[in-house]
Amino acid sequence: MSQKNEIPILILSLAITAGLIAGGFWWFTRNSGFNLNQSNSTNTNNPQASIEKLSGKTFISIKNVPTGLFNYGGSTSWAPIRFTVDSVITSVRPEFRLRYVEPSKATPGSATGIQSLIDGQLAFAHSSRPVLDQELSRAQKRGFSLNQIPVAIDGLAVAVNPSLNIPGLTLDQIKSIYTGKINNWSQVGGPNIPIKPYSRRITDGGTVELFVQDILGGQPFGSQVELVSTTTQALQKLAGSPGGIYYASAPEVVPQCSIKPLPLGRTQGNYTAPYQEPFVLPNECPGKRNKLNIEAFQSGKYPITRNLFVVVKQTGQIEQQAGVAYANLLLTEQGQELITQAGFVKIR
Repeated sequence: MSQKNEIPILILSLAITAGLIAGGFWWFTRNSGFNLNQSNSTNTNNPQASIEKLSGKTFISIKNVPTGLFNYGGSTSWAPIRFTVDSVITSVRPEFRLRYVEPSKATPGSATGIQSLIDGQLAFAHSSRPVLDQELSRAQKRGFSLNQIPVAIDGLAVAVNPSLNIPGLTLDQIKSIYTGKINNWSQVGGPNIPIKPYSRRITDGGTVELFVQDILGGQPFGSQVELVSTTTQALQKLAGSPGGIYYASAPEVVPQCSIKPLPLGRTQGNYTAPYQEPFVLPNECPGKRNKLNIEAFQSGKYPITRNLFVVVKQTGQIEQQAGVAYANLLLTEQGQELITQAGFVKIR
């Protein structure tokens, strides 16, 4: 499919949101512990109680959900969850209002979200990587600690132009490409085409920070790496660049039509795809789309996985209550199911 026909990530997320919210709201209110009355009623005249009985288990209402408007922000990888799960939460629990806030003078991301949380601008934060030691230290100097609560599993997908014929890459090969040691696809079993790596800046979020630390071993990008502002921009460039390569959160990459996510491995020839086989070819998309290889992400067979965290300030105040309640809502059976619908892998 041509670049012009590719649906940008944000528009795609918004397009499916309406259906997810409508279906998710019905599903939550009929099945879940997101009980508007916050009760565990077993009255047989109660439709919800009947469904709970039929399900073979009791859905326990989440308690201590505070009333008010709570600002949150952080990782851009969380966007599909914000557009789907969070909308359902606020629909079903109208007393618990959520407002996503972007930093006024910085790029949205895990680091800026956690910093805004420490500075008192957010009630809780989204992060796509663990809290750093220096962030814990800054919080302690302010008189509180930070708690990171894992709620979902994500993976990093590496994408190339769909015309590139290559079976996969090892993590060491990816490192060599992004540090400048490998600069032609013929060096990794591909055609004689110069490699053009793309990346967002390391200050742009937890995904890049994780990539640099875990894949590059803390080494800087090579001079040939072209920096882009957003994943949408990178994928558009990738679609027009025969030698291009880019990495991002798997739900942002795997369903796209104009690029090809690569199988990855720790050793050469032993690759695991981030998508479910068989691979959906670009000419079949968007009628069909590739889906995440959930089993490989959960088992750890896919080599680049990570947790998504809700970061909470341990202050004993209402902001802590809000962050813990939000995480608990996401960790219910219903919350985990909607996380799956948003394109991520449930953690429990």
